[in-house]
Amino acid sequence: MTITYEWRGEFTDAAVNALHAEAFEHAPLPIGWYAQVHRHSLGWVSAHEEGRLVGFVNVAWDGGVHAFVLDTMVAKDRRGSGVGTELLAAAARGARAARCEWLHVDFDEHLRGFYFDACGFRPTDAGLIALR
Repeated sequence: MTITYEWRGEFTDAAVNALHAEAFEHAPLPIGWYAQVHRHSLGWVSAHEEGRLVGFVNVAWDGGVHAFVLDTMVAKDRRGSGVGTELLAAAARGARAARCEWLHVDFDEHLRGFYFDACGFRPTDAGLIALR
């Protein structure tokens, strides 16, 4: 089975909502992903296998040279197979083609090896304020 990756590819809200619920272990939510990313994002990468959405990542930006990886998600049965790594590589290519100079990501500690070792991000100092 071949997985295809597409920068700014087509998807349905239902497919991303189902994948998000699976990836982040919560009940499906009625989020309007299609309108949201078309309105606010530099791009996104979708991964499809035989018509099924198996991966997705949103690439937000500041309108200038900084892009931000948000909501990296991979179907549970495809984790560990390179889908996430290719999603991030395609996100980096898309941001680079848009003339961004930096691709930022934040993540939970257990994903450190994925982002640093598999995807090539490097540690930096950053700050965070919890708003809730």
